[in-house]
Amino acid sequence: MKRFHVHVHVDDLAVSVGFYSRLFAAAPTRLEADYAKWMLDDPRLNFAISARGHAAGVDHLGFQTDDAVELAELKQRAEAADMALLDEGATSCCYARSEKHWVTDPQGIAWEQFHTMGDIAVFGEPKALAAATTQPAGACCSAAPSPAGSKASSCC
Repeated sequence: MKRFHVHVHVDDLAVSVGFYSRLFAAAPTRLEADYAKWMLDDPRLNFAISARGHAAGVDHLGFQTDDAVELAELKQRAEAADMALLDEGATSCCYARSEKHWVTDPQGIAWEQFHTMGDIAVFGEPKALAAATTQPAGACCSAAPSPAGSKASSCC
């Protein structure tokens, strides 16, 4: 089963963690100095916030899958819709090791589609380690494909 994903950049992580913890009636399932994530079951939502120097607001939307088969189905749908697809493959980003790809809708909104295989201790791994794990160049928080003239998004 898929889980809807929303990633928001915030100005003050502590204030935002307090707000969203009260709003969701739950503590974050992952909390770091620059990042927090809630994995909610009702509704099924992966809601992440980060304070990493970007302008405040919604960064991107997406779907997290429970397995590689669901991810492959989402990828086929994107390709069938003739959407520009950036296939990052195996990535280490947002305190997680994932398989992911990106598409951008006609309005320029980035959509991340991913399957998480496990947690990592850092937001993203150094470039040398990323290259050793066959990660595409600049994969962690790389820009999603975007229509001409639109602003591309970053990462989970």
